Amino acid sequence: MGTLALIKCFSALVELDASLISTGTGTGTILSFTSLPFSPVRLVCFVGWVYLCLYFVQRVQFSPLVPKDYKSTTYVVALFLGPVLLFVLLIVSIVRKSLEGHRTIFEILKEQLQSVSAGVGSLHFGFRKKITLKLLDSSGRSITEIYGHSKGRREDSHVLELTEQIVADALAERASDILIDPKDSLISIVRFRIDGMLRMVQQLDPTTCQAVINSIKAVSNMDISERRRPQDGAFVAKTSDGTVSFRVASAGAVNGEKLSIRVLNQNAGMFTLESVGMTEKQRAIIENVIAKPSGMVLMSGPTGSGKTTTLYAMLNKIDLLTRNVITVEDPIEYVLPNASQIEVNSKADITFAKSLRSILRQDPDVICVGEIRDEETAAIALRASQTGHLVLGTIHSDSNASALVRLLDLNITPLTLSSGLDMLVSQRLVRLLCKNCKAPAKLSQNQLHELRKKNINYRNIFQAKGCDQCHGTGYRGRIAIFDILNLDNDLKADIANNKLSVNQLKNEGDKRGRSNLKKQGLKAVVSGITSLEELKRVIG
Repeated sequence: MGTLALIKCFSALVELDASLISTGTGTGTILSFTSLPFSPVRLVCFVGWVYLCLYFVQRVQFSPLVPKDYKSTTYVVALFLGPVLLFVLLIVSIVRKSLEGHRTIFEILKEQLQSVSAGVGSLHFGFRKKITLKLLDSSGRSITEIYGHSKGRREDSHVLELTEQIVADALAERASDILIDPKDSLISIVRFRIDGMLRMVQQLDPTTCQAVINSIKAVSNMDISERRRPQDGAFVAKTSDGTVSFRVASAGAVNGEKLSIRVLNQNAGMFTLESVGMTEKQRAIIENVIAKPSGMVLMSGPTGSGKTTTLYAMLNKIDLLTRNVITVEDPIEYVLPNASQIEVNSKADITFAKSLRSILRQDPDVICVGEIRDEETAAIALRASQTGHLVLGTIHSDSNASALVRLLDLNITPLTLSSGLDMLVSQRLVRLLCKNCKAPAKLSQNQLHELRKKNINYRNIFQAKGCDQCHGTGYRGRIAIFDILNLDNDLKADIANNKLSVNQLKNEGDKRGRSNLKKQGLKAVVSGITSLEELKRVIG
């Protein structure tokens, strides 16, 4: 009866639309709807249908009910029969979940309606929230001033707008890197690295892509005419929330030029040991070491494992007003208030080693070394930790044991290493499950057997599913897991007396390090914040 009444009401509106006539009042005349070349009611219904179809195309993209091989065909069908297709998928999903016997049909239907409502809300009626920004070079000139486009309308203004939009989209999506690569001679792709994973966001033709690359190189003070040799540069973006810095690197590649842009987070003051993922016990160990007046804490891990972020979280536990903190970085990725930060510049002959020598004459209490790369830097840092300074640093290695081996390979004597180094911290980053769509994990018999053997409660283990909020990945955000090695007196004595074999240290130490990281990762899995698949991807 309700549907029949709705149809009658819609028919009455159409009849009213056709029966409206012009009405004269004195010298004025109101234009009737019948004089228009279209029906306003039908136009509104048509526009609504189009928006619904576009919305259902988006829903189909992340629907697990549609096989990947039939996605393209389903997109076309959804463009014309979007509401009908969604109704069919909704019925199939409800029946499938109902047969599993976990919930009633009404509970499933309520959940589906809430999901649809959330999806419609995320569309913002077809308009994405746009971040307004202005790209500036190191001297503060805007990209339009650099191009000399302050007068009149420019033919290539759309290129500058596209460049700004790509950067704005990267900030909106929390991307850590922007990659622009030539895929072949006919097309180039723009990808964002979000939560450590690359995602393609746009395709450009070679001409437009090269124009975008040139605009970024221009605002980064790089040579536009040079497309073969590698170049480095930097620029900043001014937004309503503040200023964001970017580091740019270009290189010649097959079919064109490749550009990599690193987004540098400027909110270093917000990092804490708790926010990066340390447990209460781990925080207590770290805080006890960095409270000492001297010693050395070394962060180890592969590229992109969050070492610098954790380093700044440690610095935030130090009172920067009562202790003189000086950092040497390449480049300065975070701006730390009340600290002196020095950026390495090879062109100006400002290296880690030379900066460290200069720092030691500036009465420092805490020295932060962005990365230990060579023998001289490692030797100066270790000696500084022996002469009344607290030294924090990072080194690229797979584990704590590998970090010791690498320091020995840098010709650091065992005696210097044992007397200067106090703690090694190895870390990895794992993605967090999307809170909106994570589902109970379907574990195999082998997995259940292993978990039962280790007395691990597997009832709170979840797996990734995928929704609009996480762009179908099933993950949103990352957290770190740690392996902390405190060098006690016995271990220092073994290092000093060369009782530790390098091969034995690396093989057994790496195995122990992976075991400790896996143990910390399993705690995150049983807490329901990440998945077994993600832990296996990161740790192996």
